[in-house]
Amino acid sequence: MDVSGDIIKALAGSSRPLVVCDVDEVVLEFLDPFDRYLNSVEHRLHPDSFRLHGNIRSIVGGIAASDDRVAEMQEAFFASQDKWQTPAPEVVDVLKRLDVDADIVFLTAMPPRHQDVRRTVLDMHGLTYPMIATEEPKGPVVASLIGGRSIPAVFIDDILRNHGSVRDSAPDCLLIHLMVNAVFRKMLPKAEEHIVVAEDWADAERVIRKRLGLGDHN
Repeated sequence: MDVSGDIIKALAGSSRPLVVCDVDEVVLEFLDPFDRYLNSVEHRLHPDSFRLHGNIRSIVGGIAASDDRVAEMQEAFFASQDKWQTPAPEVVDVLKRLDVDADIVFLTAMPPRHQDVRRTVLDMHGLTYPMIATEEPKGPVVASLIGGRSIPAVFIDDILRNHGSVRDSAPDCLLIHLMVNAVFRKMLPKAEEHIVVAEDWADAERVIRKRLGLGDHN
């Protein structure tokens, strides 16, 4: 089933602004839940640098997990994410308010084989907005979602290279960097000037409302 094609067709006739959100560390907490999962298999995520490989070490002995082992643990986590992940603070209320005036689409960078369980996680928390799961660059997907419509669009993500991809494919899209985990956020390189850095969802909502001309929420 071509989920992205269905969503693109559904949006084609809309004149509403578009808000495209990444999921991990933006809509759903990822790093803290992933660390809790790692603890359950006798490992721990150490915030030594902005990466997983090399920072995941065994609780007993402190031995760094091999790349293959890290991949296995990520796969197991995503397969059982409904047991671990929860919404970012304020995101449910903020998106509910924005949904009154804008179209919202989740664009998650994960293997499509896990999209059903991710859909379950989002739905169980009332985050029922359309979702695309892909491992392809995000820029062309965002451009396809916008189509040829003259609408204001916003892209929210925690990974800077994804902002670069969207900038190249949809240059008029407002780029907002948002990362829930404050510890790892401090390790990120400085965002380029054209990217707005939001501290949390309340901050992001203010920026989005200003961009979309929606005014302050009551």
